[in-house]
Amino acid sequence: MLKHRGFPGRLPGTDFQFTIRRANKKGATPLVRRERFRDRKPADKRADAGFLSALINLFGDEPFVRGNLDAGRLSWLLGREVLPVGKLDPTDYDQELRVDLKKAEASFPELFAADAPAFDWDDIDWDDEDFDDEGDE
Repeated sequence: MLKHRGFPGRLPGTDFQFTIRRANKKGATPLVRRERFRDRKPADKRADAGFLSALINLFGDEPFVRGNLDAGRLSWLLGREVLPVGKLDPTDYDQELRVDLKKAEASFPELFAADAPAFDWDDIDWDDEDFDDEGDE
């Protein structure tokens, strides 16, 4: 399982997980498209925006491997802002995905506003133990 170095482990100040530390022995948690209803909690919407922001900052619209990205968080964006490259294998850690920037901007315009970046990942202390995964398998 590929570990994405430099990707935040969670939304800062919350328990919303963005990555996993190690592969599941029983196999990868399946990716499934989850419906986002209008009455979702604001915290859940911020977590989606933060995760998408991190994907865009790290990968842009280039294909990337699922790797250690959290299946639950990916599932909230799957089929809309995050699309499979080729046929989707929902239980493959090597599945390639990509961000559809047009759909991302339509769903999360605040991430693309030039004067108001939604998240400043440069302010995160990457040396904090929450982001240190050395020694993990």
